[in-house]
Amino acid sequence: MAAEHKEEVSGGTAEADLAQAFKDIARGESAAAALENHLDSLEKKIEELLAKADKEEQKLKAQDNKASSDDASAAKETENQDTENQAA
Repeated sequence: MAAEHKEEVSGGTAEADLAQAFKDIARGESAAAALENHLDSLEKKIEELLAKADKEEQKLKAQDNKASSDDASAAKETENQDTENQAA
């Protein structure tokens, strides 16, 4: 009879351990889902920042190209004026 009682207690403990394990797994899955959502949010913000930085970089390059073009035009105009002055 003592052996039967010991098996019941062991079985009850095993069931309790199993129930606790399932609770722990559920809690872990919930934490993993929350982390995944947070990472998705961070990824979206990073992509937005990269897109903004790329747009700003293209804008600066366009401004630099325009400034270079304007400088070249001004230099050519000055050269043409010098040539006209020397011819006169």
